[in-house]
Amino acid sequence: MIKAAARLSLLALLLPLLLNATSILKNDILNESASKYIEQMGSELFEKTGVHGYIVATNEHFPERFNLVAYSRKYEANVSKPYVMLIFAPNALITEKSKRKGRVAIIPSSEEVASMYEKSDVMDATIDVIATVDKNKIEDKHAIGVVQGFSELSDQIANAKGTELSSTIKETRQGIWVVQAIVLIGTLIVLWMFIFKPLYVRMKHGKEK
Repeated sequence: MIKAAARLSLLALLLPLLLNATSILKNDILNESASKYIEQMGSELFEKTGVHGYIVATNEHFPERFNLVAYSRKYEANVSKPYVMLIFAPNALITEKSKRKGRVAIIPSSEEVASMYEKSDVMDATIDVIATVDKNKIEDKHAIGVVQGFSELSDQIANAKGTELSSTIKETRQGIWVVQAIVLIGTLIVLWMFIFKPLYVRMKHGKEK
């Protein structure tokens, strides 16, 4: 009876950690490769700093001046403190007059967490790649932007805690490879869904006839 009670108490302690093991709370944007890098960074961030990092990557169409802080509260049941949440909403309306879209919000659980990073640097890291003119698809740019923003955020928190992360994207050949991998996998998924899979299905049905 005592052992059963002890196991139950242990499960009660571990359950919140197991439920909040993921760093991605909502994902309408990230491909498999981008998601993998974020989970790796989030895991190492918590392991070395005790701060949880969360991502909300949403394609929801928010109106002008939509309150993203209030919106973040819908995820409160799925997060653990202390935390910082990066919300990336490319379809959020900036101004009705200009029709420009795309907002980023960084929401900490406390002022102490907020003091561990420079908000403008994280936002720049997230947005810069999206603003560049190149041959990458906008969907790939969104995924890369979220990964780069979360990487910058994680690095700054780690630095404030006097430690260093090995899984974040550095300005090195490794960082370039990570970005290229995100784009490549995203492209392969699109090719499979819209070209190779329909072709495979047609060929399979043709053989069955």
